[in-house]
Amino acid sequence: MKLYKALISTALGIAVTQLSFAQTQITYKSAKTSSSYYQMAVEISQAVKTDTNSDIIVTVEESQGSVQNVMESAFRGANYVFTTPPALVSLAQNGKAMFKGKSNPKFDEIRALFPIPSLTMHFVVSAKSGINSFGEMEGKNILLGKGSFGANEGAKYIKMFGLEGKIDIAKVELSNAVSALKNGQIDGFVTAGSFPAPNVIEAAAGTGVKVLSLSDEQIVQSKRTKLTIPAGTYAGQDTEITTTSLPVVAYTSTAMDDDTAYAITKAYWNQKKLMSDTSPWWNGVSTEMLSNIKGKIHPGAAKYYQEIGVTLSPEHQ
Repeated sequence: MKLYKALISTALGIAVTQLSFAQTQITYKSAKTSSSYYQMAVEISQAVKTDTNSDIIVTVEESQGSVQNVMESAFRGANYVFTTPPALVSLAQNGKAMFKGKSNPKFDEIRALFPIPSLTMHFVVSAKSGINSFGEMEGKNILLGKGSFGANEGAKYIKMFGLEGKIDIAKVELSNAVSALKNGQIDGFVTAGSFPAPNVIEAAAGTGVKVLSLSDEQIVQSKRTKLTIPAGTYAGQDTEITTTSLPVVAYTSTAMDDDTAYAITKAYWNQKKLMSDTSPWWNGVSTEMLSNIKGKIHPGAAKYYQEIGVTLSPEHQ
């Protein structure tokens, strides 16, 4: 009997060991925990777990930013996934800007998996301000915030479109933008994030607002990617909003095996509808956004796209 129990115990131990080896562990380097992009990462983690029946487990790691994510790709293992704008990957591979003097041959091994919601510029003004176009912000009190992509981009546009020194820049934190807009302390604010943006939803629900559109000429001048926010995204928004965006993509490297890259990519797209039901920002993502990816797509991910009939460009292969 003791021998029988010992054999059963050994068999169970082997089975558990084999099961643990069968499970793939992925590290997903995202953003600060306070960011919507961290929440997206958590949602993707759950989506992959659900779609693969827990064969792949994704652990989300906080990050201080996209530059850190790219830098870590040079020394992280095969199952490292991270998010960053495609432009930063190009800069890293060419040793330019913030990557000058920090080149690493491992950067050439970075490969894309799938797009996630873009950083979308929102120029939000109160209805009572009377502002209907970018130029009409002249003489108005506008909140930019500081240090964020949206603040830097907003300041760039103000200068680029001839409004530098003609707008009163509010000395208010972006976290207070909605309340400042409601009480008339400011005429508008600039913010960037996936759409629908929570602070814009709050502003639109609590008071009359307008999200400004940019002209095609202004978008070309900005050198950013054109993005259309559908009508009805925000309360009182009856028409489309044309604005700019900074694409964001989930990447890995050639060290990841094709089967894992395929499974993660398939899980992401399979579960996107379910994620959209909970978080509307997923509605803005489609396979058309693969055109925003500059550089190669991982062969495992490319296999999935080919299976669903998506034509990839030569640059992606």
